[in-house]
Amino acid sequence: MTIQLHPPQGSIVTVDYSSGFREPEMMKRRLAVVLTPRIKARPRLCTIVPLSLTPPDPIMPYHKLIRIPFKLPERWGDHERWIKGDMINAVGFHRIDLLRLGKDLEGGRVYQTNVLPDEMLKIVRQCVLHGIGLSTLTKYL
Repeated sequence: MTIQLHPPQGSIVTVDYSSGFREPEMMKRRLAVVLTPRIKARPRLCTIVPLSLTPPDPIMPYHKLIRIPFKLPERWGDHERWIKGDMINAVGFHRIDLLRLGKDLEGGRVYQTNVLPDEMLKIVRQCVLHGIGLSTLTKYL
């Protein structure tokens, strides 16, 4: 199920890269961080930074290993993940889904609604700036 509203900045979502992308682009469903707040001039688009379990080779300044500080669905596990700051991407809402934690007592879906703390979001931004060749701007974060 896809989202209808832009998720809050710092949310962890899943992004489906399985259709319309080709190698060396990402090709599967993966976790990602919502980088930007809703931008009115870009309806139904969301800028995200993907996360990966696989260590990059080589590790660059736009990669950082983090542990998401809140519960993830069992499917995704409680693993450290690599920020892929060089793979920033604007994707349509049709590719994005919220993290489903299960069902409530009435049978309705329960979603993960926490966002990354400010310090962790700052690390994500630093990785992105390194990834797009603007590392000198990290001092302004």
